[in-house]
Amino acid sequence: MEESARRRLALLSSHVNPPPPETSLPTRLVSSSPCAYDSNAETNKEHDDCVFCKIIRGDSPALKLYEDDECLCVLDTYPLCCGHSLIIPKCHFPSLDATPPSIIGAMCSKVPLISNAVMKATGCDSFNMLVNNGAAAGQVIYHTHIHIIPRKAHDCLWRSESIRRRPLKLDQEASQLADQIRQSLNCANNYEDSSKAQALSTLIGN
Repeated sequence: MEESARRRLALLSSHVNPPPPETSLPTRLVSSSPCAYDSNAETNKEHDDCVFCKIIRGDSPALKLYEDDECLCVLDTYPLCCGHSLIIPKCHFPSLDATPPSIIGAMCSKVPLISNAVMKATGCDSFNMLVNNGAAAGQVIYHTHIHIIPRKAHDCLWRSESIRRRPLKLDQEASQLADQIRQSLNCANNYEDSSKAQALSTLIGN
């Protein structure tokens, strides 16, 4: 777990100021809940090694803030700031794009409730909702999760916020990029519609 944390901090250090030293906190175990298991032995090994799956099963300690049937919210063990929290689905999905929309919806539906509680407790009036999806984006633990990061004015947490943003040039390059994204979305929608039609046809045939 310590090695995972060191990797995570190294990846984030390029655009985030180092967090203040950790203070010792009392530990409260989350209630034990089985993380979804698969018949595939290799997949089960990933669950066994996953830090979040261990927390969900009650095998690793964490400070729980919220829990329901679909997700769990805990304080980040290596926070970027005071109150940095994580919303974690109870079933194991390695990335956001591999997570079913219903699970993403369940997680996001808790953001207003949890973020308001975190802001009130930390005396903040703003927060970042962040998902690191993929290694290049800083993902270290491959179990989908949402970061809730409380913010205060001039806290200088993100170094990228000091970078001057440039307006989008509405030129041919931007137009081609938009076309490529739309085409990709259309292909995804067509595939989804085809899969639904095939499933319906199979159901009727049975």
